[in-house]
Amino acid sequence: MLLVRSVLALLFTAVALTPPVELSAQAAAAEVVATVDAYHSALAAGDSVTALSLLADDVTILETGNVEDKEHYRSGHLSGDMRFAQAVPRERSEITVQVIGDAAFAWSTSVTQGRMGEREINSQGAELAVLARVDGKWLIKAIHWSSRARRAP
Repeated sequence: MLLVRSVLALLFTAVALTPPVELSAQAAAAEVVATVDAYHSALAAGDSVTALSLLADDVTILETGNVEDKEHYRSGHLSGDMRFAQAVPRERSEITVQVIGDAAFAWSTSVTQGRMGEREINSQGAELAVLARVDGKWLIKAIHWSSRARRAP
């Protein structure tokens, strides 16, 4: 009887200390959102070092019909993205995340309104980011942006 109680106590302890899979998925999703948010915050702050650190070395960036690797983005498009993020306010919807093991998909929509130089901006956008957990840290492996002018109500 003592052996049965000991085994049951051990099992109950193991179950109590094992986080439910749902909580682990929720924690991973929150980390993914934090990574995407940190990337956009870095762009808006003009912090290229942080922005680039959140991109995997083999990242693929799809924007305006082009495909860029990290070096191409660093030497070209990144500075424009930072200027744009600093100049034009953007309201993003909640990020939806799907985590599959060490990979995640995160997508959202946004409305961007303001001025960039002489240009009036009023656009609806969508973003899809694919992330991978590398050494316990989520990195953006691919990101795709699309946008269009908003239609008058």
